[in-house]
Amino acid sequence: MIVCVAGNPSVDKLFEVEELVHGEIHRPDAFLSLPGGKGIHVAQVATVLGAEALATGILAGHTGRWIADTLAAEGVPAEFVWGDGETRSSLSVADRATGRLTEFYEDGIPPRPEEWSELVRIVEGLMGRASWLALAGSPPAVDGEGESYSSLIAAAHRAGVPVAVDSRGAALAQALESAPELMKINVHEAEELLGRAVEGIEQAQTAAVEIRSRIGGEGHACVITLGERGMVLVDPAGDAWHGAVAVRGSYPVGSGDAFLAGLLTALSRGDSWSQAAALALGAAAANAEAPGAARLEPERARALAGRAEIRTLSEVPS
Repeated sequence: MIVCVAGNPSVDKLFEVEELVHGEIHRPDAFLSLPGGKGIHVAQVATVLGAEALATGILAGHTGRWIADTLAAEGVPAEFVWGDGETRSSLSVADRATGRLTEFYEDGIPPRPEEWSELVRIVEGLMGRASWLALAGSPPAVDGEGESYSSLIAAAHRAGVPVAVDSRGAALAQALESAPELMKINVHEAEELLGRAVEGIEQAQTAAVEIRSRIGGEGHACVITLGERGMVLVDPAGDAWHGAVAVRGSYPVGSGDAFLAGLLTALSRGDSWSQAAALALGAAAANAEAPGAARLEPERARALAGRAEIRTLSEVPS
């Protein structure tokens, strides 16, 4: 089972308009309201792809109840902590005239220490059945303290369960210190972490090698996604791969989460890392073809995985 922690859940709303004009009233001609948060998306996509997955995190109020009820209706198992206030909302506006997406994200409400402790307890209780722990998104600051996934990573490692992290900023830097088995980030997050530009496949490979070394080296893996240029993966054995799918959708939100879900789904069933990368790319591309994150068709994801071009990068920089 892939246990997926949503560090900062939300209700995600997508408006589609013909043209976004500053200062004008708009009447969307299409609208979606969906469960949001990276960890929730990972659980949804993994479930659709046939994996056993479970979503957890901290929810609150009417919006939190709506998320829980919607996941239940979709057949996505979940076990949440219930906190005070209201789970946040996020809004994306798709402008057909330009093909651009304008996004508005509320900040989440910091949980109380006892709520975070309860989440740690839930994760600890699930580790006996887990194949992976996926920590996706930024964890909330607890009572003004620094953001950290360290307690959850420690719980997984005590149970011998590998951990995948997809985060950014301070949370990502802190997670490095806990040595997760897999770090999956996009190129902008890699640049922020390393403090330098990462341009092209060769520099992405160098960055992935460096990040892999920082989380433990041998036995650990790092993936850097590159948008239309696909991804670079350095696997636990140190082999480096580049992969891409020549398909471009109009709805990229959530594609990184779909990528992680595809990767962990394949790894959980015993596929090789190159095979897992193909399914990850297929899931990400399929996600981008449909409005709303985590709405992909599994058959389409598998078909696109079959079209993924995966090649070995012959030399891994030291």
